[in-house]
Amino acid sequence: MKFIKFAAIAAAAMASTAAQAQVVITEWMYKGGVGEFVEFTNIGTTAIDFSNWSYDDDSRLAGVFSLAGFGTVAAGESVIITETEADVFRADWGLSLNVKVLGNYTNNLGNGDEINLYKGTNLVDRLTYSTTPKTDGRSGHATSLAALGTNQVNLWTLSSVGDSEGSWLSAAGTIGSPGQTSFAPAVPEPETYAMMVAGLCVVGAMARRRRG
Repeated sequence: MKFIKFAAIAAAAMASTAAQAQVVITEWMYKGGVGEFVEFTNIGTTAIDFSNWSYDDDSRLAGVFSLAGFGTVAAGESVIITETEADVFRADWGLSLNVKVLGNYTNNLGNGDEINLYKGTNLVDRLTYSTTPKTDGRSGHATSLAALGTNQVNLWTLSSVGDSEGSWLSAAGTIGSPGQTSFAPAVPEPETYAMMVAGLCVVGAMARRRRG
């Protein structure tokens, strides 16, 4: 019984650690429409508490713009920060209130800058970009899942209406897909975790038999 309890705790801990390592930058636009934006996505399989997370640009200072307002970010959920008012941004892109948006950050991006995502003082993800691709009126997004979290902007491309990200034209005439990504994971059902715990229990039982 103790082993089963330990296995369940271990499985939950492993899932949580993996998810925290998989919050990544998935889209950005430095200029255009009603305001620039950056999108972060939890591509892991466990919800993440953002109470100690923050964003900064090339000054690389943790804690400059708090992301605590996102609360808990579910597995597969994309969240957005923008320089404009959150409701203005939502209206321009036609986003529902279910899409989490934090507005009015002042450490704005330039045409050639850096996006830094922190958990506490630990750097979680970084994207450094020059003037190419120039995200003026069109956002930038990764060309593959493997490109995420690598800080290789050459593996990113500009959005176009109807692309693999399902990008669309905003009311202000800019193109992007804020609040959604093609890299969102298929979240395992509770039964999957139960099977994982059961598997750990079987391994433990076999180990005990060998010791006996």
